[in-house]
Parts: sequence; structure tokens; C-alpha cells
Amino acid sequence: MAASKKAVLGPLVGAVDQGTSSTRFLVFNSRTAELLSQYQVEIKQEFPREGWVEQDPKEILHSVYEGIEKTCEKLGQLNIGISNIKAIGVSNQRETTVVWDKITGEPLYNAVVWLDLRTQSTVESLSKRIPGNNNFVKSKTGLPLSTYFSAVKLRWLLDNVRKVQKAVEEKRALFGTIDSWLIWSLTGGVNGGVHCTDVTNASRTMLFNIHSLEWDKQLCEFFGIPMEILPHVRSSSEIYGLMKAGALEGVPISGCLGDQSAALVGQMCFQIGQAKNTYGTGCFLLCNTGHKCVFSDHGLLTTVAYKLGRDKPVYYALEGSVAIAGAVIRWLRDNLGIIKTSEEIEKLAKEVGTSYGCYFVPAFSGLYAPYWEPSARGIICGLTQFTNKCHIAFAALEAVCFQTREILDAMNRDCGIPLSHLQVDGGMTSNKILMQLQADILYIPVVKPLMPETTALGAAMAAGAAEGVDVWSLEPEDLSAVTMERFEPQINAEESEIRYSTWKKAVMKSMGWVTTQSPESGDPSVFCSLPLGFFIVSSMAMLIGARYISGIP
Repeated sequence: MAASKKAVLGPLVGAVDQGTSSTRFLVFNSRTAELLSQYQVEIKQEFPREGWVEQDPKEILHSVYEGIEKTCEKLGQLNIGISNIKAIGVSNQRETTVVWDKITGEPLYNAVVWLDLRTQSTVESLSKRIPGNNNFVKSKTGLPLSTYFSAVKLRWLLDNVRKVQKAVEEKRALFGTIDSWLIWSLTGGVNGGVHCTDVTNASRTMLFNIHSLEWDKQLCEFFGIPMEILPHVRSSSEIYGLMKAGALEGVPISGCLGDQSAALVGQMCFQIGQAKNTYGTGCFLLCNTGHKCVFSDHGLLTTVAYKLGRDKPVYYALEGSVAIAGAVIRWLRDNLGIIKTSEEIEKLAKEVGTSYGCYFVPAFSGLYAPYWEPSARGIICGLTQFTNKCHIAFAALEAVCFQTREILDAMNRDCGIPLSHLQVDGGMTSNKILMQLQADILYIPVVKPLMPETTALGAAMAAGAAEGVDVWSLEPEDLSAVTMERFEPQINAEESEIRYSTWKKAVMKSMGWVTTQSPESGDPSVFCSLPLGFFIVSSMAMLIGARYISGIP
């Protein structure tokens, strides 16, 4: 009798959205793209040394299982039968590197997160081996040699972790980005788990030839990576394997996209020249360039956008990557303690409505696009005795917008046709002050979908459209219309330009803070890489303390 009461909604599709800060599982109606239910689990980040960022792969996997179980429970409370879930897609933080033992199923080290800086000296030594007139790494991968990408993280693990070295020698090691680790584990792990990745994630490793769509022998030899530990590369939309445990046992996993590619699909940017900007831990602007690899002259990356089926064509994108966006809010909460929840930032910023000349460059992991400057570190400048936590909160939001302006300017120069508006998504877009600031600083309208979970939606679309699943049509006439909220610029262009030019002065001051000693080489780098803001605040504190001790009012 209970089964007869279940709501009939047609085929549903689930999506794992595994990000840097949290894991979510979401369920969509494949006919309407309506979000029916979701559950979120926050993920810990570990900082064992200055510049190092790690996560526990097992915690990430457990968070996926928890998200699935809790979402299925919520669907039951809504009288929606989970038997309607016909497929699962996976979207993931890219570049983050995991090596595990295929015999025991155990990770051999923590996941080295994309933000991690420990490999700076590795990057410097490798860069000396690239001929000045033949940057074969960039021409094959579309990427600059940087701590950001997986190859150098994997090289560090091979050089420094004995358990990894031994497993490679004994042919027990498997490498993957987070998607590979999850799919292998969810499809059986040691009992026949599928070791694969998709073209979008592979294109972020610096080991993948984006023209031939294969692991590249020359690149693997250059980085010293044994090819046998690499996952099999598949399209972004096909059946990889079946769930082997949990509430959705037997459901096919049939979609896989790196998070920014998933957001591009979820925003339905299927035409050349369409672009989206996602505000998460970092900030990522992608522009669809079609079947053609467009190489940037202004610090952007060339990357694989998606390949939605084994026999479907590959699409490419230009990408502007900003390391720190939402992470700056988490830093204000967890490190400085000026807010208790991330949502409080909007309230603080609203109290003052201005940074009062305070500028915040959150270069905690160096500067990504368009500078690619690893020596930069975070600074807060323009402080006066009038500055308070509200002004710093406002400056933090402005920093996200200024960084977006920099990569949008680079995108416009590379593409030749300026964007008339910016499509946005991601958790931070719920902050209305941020969205209005973004429109003011770009001086073009900012447009966001009322359903902001476009990353998960993109993964669900890829999974539902896969051959053998076929419950989600990606034909233009079948795609659901999306309701949008629009933010128009409210300041004059001259004021926008003045604020932007002052920001660029602050960016210049953030560079060169790290000496040639890298975080790999020991504790002295901790002092060398302390941000300018530290010295400003410390100097002010010492001055105030001295006045207090001496009795000066």
C-alpha cells in the first residue's frame, strides 16, 4: 500500500557535487530540471605546514555515502520513491591528487588539494628543463607549469612518500583526481572498481594531450610519472559502472565532469562565446570556444570543456582561474573569527556599504590568472584608525569582484568580443551585495539563475543523457527555460575604473613576498611568506601596546 502512495514524477537523476569545502548529493527531475532534494556535508581541510593543503580521501568518500543516504531519506519523507533515480553524475574539485592501494583500497597519503603550494621548488626545477622556444607542456596541455595542477603534486608524492614509492614499485598504486577515487570506490573498489576519469578532469593533470585526448608519453616522461598508474580516460557522459553499495545500489554512474565544466553545462553554455563564472572556494570563468583550442595571450588556460558521449565531439574552453574567492570568507570566519557563519559577511558589509579605502588581496596561494605569480601573498592595505571589521568584510567581497574583473578583461582581449553580460553561479551568488558589487565593478549586468546549483545540474544532465540511460535530452528545444535574476550596474563608469585601478596597485604590492626558499624546504619560509597585512596589523598592535604601557591615552 505504501508504494502506491509514492509520488510519480518520471525519471530522476542524482548528482554528487564534491567540492573543496563540502560534499552534496542532489536529485533532479530529468523532465523539468527541478531540484527535488539535497544534503550537504562540510569537509575538513588540513594545513600541516605553511602553504600545504590536504584532505582525507576516506572522509570525502564517507561524505558522499552520507549525502546519498540522507537525501534518499528526505525523498522518502516527500513520498518520492528512490527507485525513480535512474542515474548518478559526479562533479568534483579538480586537480586535487590522490594515490591509493588497489589491493587494500586504502589511500597512501592524504589528498593534496589544488590550492597546495608545497611543489613550488619542483615547478622551478622543472621549468628550467623546458626549452624557451618550445614550451611543449603548454602547447600539449593548454596549462602553464604551476603548483595548481596534478602532475607536480604526484611528482612530490613519488619523491617524498615512501608508501607511495613502494606501492608503485610493487604495481599496487593507482592515481586519480577526486572523480577517479570516488568512481573506483563507488563501483566496487578492491572488488572490481572501475579506474577511470573523464576528459575534463584529465585535462587538468598536465599529463593529458588535449589535442589527441590521450595521456601523453612525452609529458609522463618529463614529469617522471609511470603511465600504468593513470586512470582510463572516458567521455563525460557514458556508463562507467554501477553503484555497489548503499541506498542506490545498482544505479549506473554515467556522468563525470570537473566542477567548472559541470557548471558550464548546467548554465547551458553550449554555444561558442557563451561564458559563466562560478563563485566557490575559488572563482572560475569559462568561455566555450567550440571544437577549437584557443590559446591565450593574457594568462588564461586552455582546457577541455566537455565531451558528452563516446562518439560526440569534444568542446574546449578558455578559463580564468582565481584561487581564493569563497575561501576568503572561510578565512575571516575560521582564522580571524570576525564572523561566526559565512552568511554574516553580507550583514557586516551592508552596515558600511564601502571599504573606506581598504583593499584586500587574498593571495593566500599566490596569484593565479592572469598573473601566475607564486611569490604573491595576501595583503590588506589602506588601513586607517577608522577601519573596522565591517570595512574588511566589504573589502573581502570587493576582492572577489576585482579578481573576476581581471580575468574578464583577459577573456575579452583573447576572444575579441566583449561579453555583454556575465552568467554566474555557485554558493556565493546568494550574497546580493556581492552580486551588485560585481555588476558595478564589471560595469555590465550580472545574471544568475534562481536555482543556483548549476554544477550539480550539469553533472546530472551528463548522467541522464548517457547512452543506455537516455532520460535527459540535451537537444536545445528540450532544455528547460531557466528563471534568472539580473543585477544592473548602479555606479558610474568613472568611479568603477578608479576603484579598479587602486585595486591593481594593491595587487602589485602583494607580489614578491616569498623568497626563493619554498614551503618544501622548511620553516624559514613561514616567516618569508608572511603577508604584508600581518606586518601592518602587528605594527599597529605594537604601537597601541607601547602607548598603553607608557600610559599615553
